[in-house]
Amino acid sequence: MTKTSGQSAMRYSALPAAALCAVTVCGSAAALILPAALGRTLDLLLAQQDRSATARWTLLCGCLLAAVALCDALQTWLTGTTDARTTAWLRRRLIRRVLAAGPATAERFGVGDVVARCTGNAAAAGTAPASVAALLAALATPIGAVVALGLTDPWLMGVYLLGAPLLIALLRAFTRAGTDCLARYQQAQAAIAGPLAEAVGGARTIAAAGTQARESARILRALPELSRHGHRMWHIQGRATAQASALVPLLQTVVVAVGGLRLAGGRLSVGDLLAASRYAVLAAGIGVIVSRLDALVRARTAAARTDALLDLPSLAYGSRRLPAGPGRLELRGVSVARGGGTVLRELDLVVPGGTSLAVVGRSGSGKSLLAAVAGRLADPDRGVVTLDGVPLDELDRAALRAGIGYAFERPALFGETIADAIGYAAPEADLNRVTAAARAACADGFVKLLPHGYRTPLTDAPLSGGEAQRLGLARAFAHAGRLLILDDATSSLDTVTERHVTGALMHHTGDRTRLVIAHRAATAARADTVAWLDGGRIRALAPHRELWRLPEYRAAFAEEDG
Repeated sequence: MTKTSGQSAMRYSALPAAALCAVTVCGSAAALILPAALGRTLDLLLAQQDRSATARWTLLCGCLLAAVALCDALQTWLTGTTDARTTAWLRRRLIRRVLAAGPATAERFGVGDVVARCTGNAAAAGTAPASVAALLAALATPIGAVVALGLTDPWLMGVYLLGAPLLIALLRAFTRAGTDCLARYQQAQAAIAGPLAEAVGGARTIAAAGTQARESARILRALPELSRHGHRMWHIQGRATAQASALVPLLQTVVVAVGGLRLAGGRLSVGDLLAASRYAVLAAGIGVIVSRLDALVRARTAAARTDALLDLPSLAYGSRRLPAGPGRLELRGVSVARGGGTVLRELDLVVPGGTSLAVVGRSGSGKSLLAAVAGRLADPDRGVVTLDGVPLDELDRAALRAGIGYAFERPALFGETIADAIGYAAPEADLNRVTAAARAACADGFVKLLPHGYRTPLTDAPLSGGEAQRLGLARAFAHAGRLLILDDATSSLDTVTERHVTGALMHHTGDRTRLVIAHRAATAARADTVAWLDGGRIRALAPHRELWRLPEYRAAFAEEDG
């Protein structure tokens, strides 16, 4: 059985949580001893007989007060460090799983939701160990106070226990209602985070279109629901606090009243009554327990959301290496389903080593999904994909990623400098190789105009969409793989630049095999072969000039241009 993130966090921070629990219990023990010590001191002061005993008990009270203060300070420090340590560990674990699952993560949850789960939800779930320890200690105080009441006078304990079931029922009702409300609140947060992430990424488009008001309304569509659940949570907590505020003083008053009667009857001393009144306060410490329960409920609810990320399946890798070969790519009986429907159906395709294949099809025909499956950014539901005869899922990670290079429509650029961004996928690439790749991608010209050329920090290089796309192409060219896959990687280039880049791709990339998702007829025309994708199947496999005679084939490009 797979452990939840809350259970894993508890196991990871077991020692700090145990230390926190021990410190808190010690503080509670000192707080429980203190009323008895104060009562004894008061009795000695009133008796005015044994001054040395009075001094010793006074000193003990001072030591207990100091112990309570010290334990409180240690508790605060341990809580903060345990929360931070556990949250950092949980975030690292989530990020590793998100990266291991690949693009499927964003497809299932959306970027904003993933960010919310890895940040806010992870922080809340990371408080679970400290919350459990604090709750255990918070429970120890009222339980100990009830026992102390019994030691002081059994009648007082009996009076208090008459109202204890009401306190327990109050806590149970708060926990049930709070869990449901928090779950709905966090779902509403995710509904805002997703559109917000999209809007931040398309801020220039929104500004240019003048649609800020419409986008604000779209992003904040879930705000009333968020507000409703937030108010409901405050209502639940306020109701619990109000009920406790009515019940707790009543219990304390009854205990003190009975204690007063016992004092009048000579069954209790003044010091005993002082201790009993304090124990009644500690025993009815519902406010502390409610706050600890609230923290634990938040941690558990957030952990349920992080568990959804941790449950994502990771791509499993084999141990095989690629043999010597030309880079022959083969798909046999490949089927892939997305969104409840089959996108690729029993696909059979062979790309001979060292050749170029353009994949053409109408929008939604599955071209990008084919590109993802061909390089194992996604696994097919059925069928097998091989590179030089080796199934991709049998290759180890290093061999797979060294053998296949990608370029995308909107490349994400990583590294400190422009040179780092181009050589990112090929750590062994030197500056000469980086420069050659940039020339092939028509990026060398604008890079040299930057303040420090290839050493310009990425943060200091304002790049247009076309320039970023050219750097992504240069990164793919610099990659040492035997297979290059370009998924709409020239869409932001002007016609002249696109012609130069495509020419370099088709004729100046050595003996690599190239699979290109083509949206322009000129790109398809430069490929050795075109795979015409229609209805999830290969409708035709032939050179572009032959397919161009077919009106339906030409219509695929007309749709893309439109």
